[in-house]
Amino acid sequence: MSNEDELDVWRLAMDLAVEVHRLSTRLPVQGRKGLADQMRRAASSVPANIAEGNARHHPREYLHFLSIAQGSMAELRSHLELAQRLSYLRHRELHTALHYYERVGKMLTKLVQAISI
Repeated sequence: MSNEDELDVWRLAMDLAVEVHRLSTRLPVQGRKGLADQMRRAASSVPANIAEGNARHHPREYLHFLSIAQGSMAELRSHLELAQRLSYLRHRELHTALHYYERVGKMLTKLVQAISI
């Protein structure tokens, strides 16, 4: 995997985090403190762990941080689903975030596979 590909997944993960932060401001006051904070932390964790793993010198360490990023992605997806089920956000409001989510997820999977070889 080239550094450019690694940078692409980081940039897209940053776009996802920005979109989630934007969405979190739309949550009602009762949902803003708990759920919004969890959504923002999970979304911020993804690019942070990609960057931290990339800074490591051993592939095993890199894979560890990518695994954490993937876990944060799963956590984020659950939070987005919960926000929708609680009617805090409508599906159409989640469209951009879900688009980024799918793309980042696929890119992370490919990156993990490339490093694991």
